[in-house]
Amino acid sequence: MLSIVDLGPAPAVPPAFNLAAHVLGASAARLADKMALQIIRPTGAERWSYARLLAAVQGCATGLLAQGLVPGDRILIRLGNQVEMPILFLGAIAAGLVPVVTSAQLTVAEITPMAQRIAPRLIVAAAGIALPDPAPCPVIHDTDIRAMEALPPTPFQMGDAHRVAYIIFTSGTSGTPMAVVHAHRAILARQMMHQGWEGLQESDRLLHAGAFNWTYTLGTGLMDPWSLGATALIPGKGVEVSHLPLLLKRFDATIFAAAPGVYRQLLRAPLPALPRLRHGLSAGETLPPDSRAAWRAVTGTPVCQALGMSEISTFISESPQRPAPDGATGFAQPGRSIAALGPDLQPIAIDTPGQLAVSRHDPGLMLGYLDAPEATVARLSGDWFLTGDMVQIGTDGAVTYLGRSDDQINAGGYRVSPMEVEAAMALFPGITDVAVAEVEAKPGVTIIGCFYTAETTLPEADLAAHAAARLARYKQPRMFRHLAALPRGANAKLNRRALRQMGPT
Repeated sequence: MLSIVDLGPAPAVPPAFNLAAHVLGASAARLADKMALQIIRPTGAERWSYARLLAAVQGCATGLLAQGLVPGDRILIRLGNQVEMPILFLGAIAAGLVPVVTSAQLTVAEITPMAQRIAPRLIVAAAGIALPDPAPCPVIHDTDIRAMEALPPTPFQMGDAHRVAYIIFTSGTSGTPMAVVHAHRAILARQMMHQGWEGLQESDRLLHAGAFNWTYTLGTGLMDPWSLGATALIPGKGVEVSHLPLLLKRFDATIFAAAPGVYRQLLRAPLPALPRLRHGLSAGETLPPDSRAAWRAVTGTPVCQALGMSEISTFISESPQRPAPDGATGFAQPGRSIAALGPDLQPIAIDTPGQLAVSRHDPGLMLGYLDAPEATVARLSGDWFLTGDMVQIGTDGAVTYLGRSDDQINAGGYRVSPMEVEAAMALFPGITDVAVAEVEAKPGVTIIGCFYTAETTLPEADLAAHAAARLARYKQPRMFRHLAALPRGANAKLNRRALRQMGPT
């Protein structure tokens, strides 16, 4: 039996389509006065109804076209955690323009080469956020976007669902960030997540802890709730992680979405009763089993994990209706087709580690990397898109994530998953965050290094004894290093490449 799971067909792609119209059109027509968005703070909330949000998006489309832009032109977004971000994103797409989403945390040195690659016709920026130097095109400001709300609406530009809708960048943890080009049809693939992961309903109030300009927030926190007529709750500027329990309770959140690090931070202090909360969502990296168990014990609700990537978003997940078995990440979502491939890029036997691949015909798959056809072709093999993730698919279809293929550790000839070692070391009392990587101890000799955060440096002998009690010898770290914080990218994703470069002290 081969490691192939085919749960098609995927949602049909219509001949004339616009992503922004799909996200807001039907919901605004049915639920004009319902709250689409609340930007929440301990002191109150800024409220946006579906009617107001739709008017702002279509007014933004009018204002952007008035800048002399034409369909297909690119807009580089340099905005922070503010409502102008999704208004601009959807407004540009409504007009047939192509927004390029970037993290507000990027420096001048980082955003300048990215802008050169994008060649935007317009940049929209907020004060205090780094701009490319020199700016390659005109720059307008967030206040200009808000002023466009009052402009007459521009009709949604309908067209081929396979045309370019938006561009995002990969995290760049293994090299130079790549510009990922997505089509309008990408939003259709998110329908497979609604029940395959999110358990999302029109009556839900989904609180996402991420910033507006993170694609996890844009998709799970905003576009998915709006597509179904639910309410999105996003913490406003200045809200700290410590404020989230109060906000979850005060604003009657029914679903909570966050990166694993946020869950770990919240569990360090008492949580209030959350009677409206049904479940949590986690993506970006694996949430340790002990954190998941602790969250359930405190809140009485599960956390549903998902695995994805910038090129296709989340496509492997568990849901409230179908939790993953212990140790597994989840299942292929309904409508998906996946496989585990061997070194020859052919499907391998069930229950065998291999590279995760997804059908190249999946509607959520990117169009390609911008101006990098060789890099795009290198990710394709026959009917498959190669993810670079190592997994094992069980007889029940459950997918167990083993780490990135380039994260796999070669320990004395054995292949070791860093996820397994991290799960064991996370159980050590006092460790608050942990990651392992293969590091060079001396020229030509590599070992497993364990990097951790804690209030103070922990006894190395105790750490080694803990590892010996829980891991085979070849899986045990030979180096332990205390850090103030693990290296993470702008989206909070662990940067293992940086760990490998640190090496022993």
